[in-house]
Amino acid sequence: MAATSRCPVAADAHVQEEAFVVNMIDVSSVSHPARPTVAEVFVHAATLIHRAAGAIWPDERVVLEAHVPSVTGYVHRARVGNRTLYAKTSLLGVSLVSLLRGMYGNWPAVREAQRAYVQRPDSLLQREAKQLRVLADLDGPRVCAVAGAQGGVVFTEAVVGPTLADLLLTYPGATKTLVGRCLAELRPLHRPDAARRLGFARTITERSIDGTFCRKFDGEDAAAYVIQLGTERWCDEGDLVAELVRASVCRLLALRRTLPAPAAGNGLAYGDLKPEHALFPEGPDRRPTFLDPGLLRASPMVDVVKLMSRTVLYLVARRPDPAAVHLILDGLAMVARSHAGHLPLKDRRETPRHLLVLWLMDTVNVLTTYLSAPAALPLPGLGSALVERAVPVCSLVDAVSADLMDPSGRRGLGDRTLARIAEVIV
Repeated sequence: MAATSRCPVAADAHVQEEAFVVNMIDVSSVSHPARPTVAEVFVHAATLIHRAAGAIWPDERVVLEAHVPSVTGYVHRARVGNRTLYAKTSLLGVSLVSLLRGMYGNWPAVREAQRAYVQRPDSLLQREAKQLRVLADLDGPRVCAVAGAQGGVVFTEAVVGPTLADLLLTYPGATKTLVGRCLAELRPLHRPDAARRLGFARTITERSIDGTFCRKFDGEDAAAYVIQLGTERWCDEGDLVAELVRASVCRLLALRRTLPAPAAGNGLAYGDLKPEHALFPEGPDRRPTFLDPGLLRASPMVDVVKLMSRTVLYLVARRPDPAAVHLILDGLAMVARSHAGHLPLKDRRETPRHLLVLWLMDTVNVLTTYLSAPAALPLPGLGSALVERAVPVCSLVDAVSADLMDPSGRRGLGDRTLARIAEVIV
């Protein structure tokens, strides 16, 4: 997350940031007046960061260095004295995509609601900051340090080192070891008493796979949401994408009802794992450090699924050498099998199917968020690449969800799925 300024550069820095934000946005593609515009949201977020930084570090020189594109919140890298920090702010605790699509009213309505929201002790970033602070005092997982929090803005220390994504491309044959090291770091969260140990640090259920999927696709607005996918960013094959998503979602809603009920317990999942947010500051043979927690009460399978799902999407976007792809996918398959190895035989047989359903749901959640983003919202590089490859990804989800609906096709399902994934990536 990133920082801002008040003292030595206060007024000038604020003017420069407003100019930066407005220049970054294509004003010809701003939203309908009934919706907040990207310019309104970004200038407001930058102002919040300036105020917060000024309150926390009144004697430090603070320079905004770079906006970090995100579809969830506003993030900026900054220099505060001699430190590099990242500042993050969230409006109403919802994604920027939902906000900019007008789901929470126009800009005056959003600003008024935000004034009250930032005062709430259960606001999203208040919970995230508490989680980071509590995790820092436990034996794992290692997380980025909170440098300060004020007025709805959280500042964290930069973590320097290769990401899991970088290392998988460099050492594809070590995938099982590298991913296993990340999951091993999360074991303290997976203990039955983890939620009790965290105490006051409230969970972030908004980032659950199932909860996100149901919000998007199990309501009266779902049909309209699917129809408009990609209309602002990419239209050539929008009808095909909408049809593939519609068919896949219908199957996944049915498959979701066949999953075992979540066990009541006090174990936690990290909640928002992705290979870009697991870093190895001391090298690939040492412990990783994680960014952006979203702790929630859930099975450890949620962490396995999210890390695998986001790794596959990363590979789809990057399209590495085919030999590397097969090594990485084989390593992920070994991780999945080892996760199920300690379970009773009946559960072991059902785990691959359960994992695949959650993986498809998470993949649809991520891809449709990028596809529904307004054209003026800057996307991270991964998001832009996935928008361009929306048809093959949606076709993959369509094919695997159809396989899962076919009782006669369960034998060899895992190998078939790996082959389908490899075809899409290469």
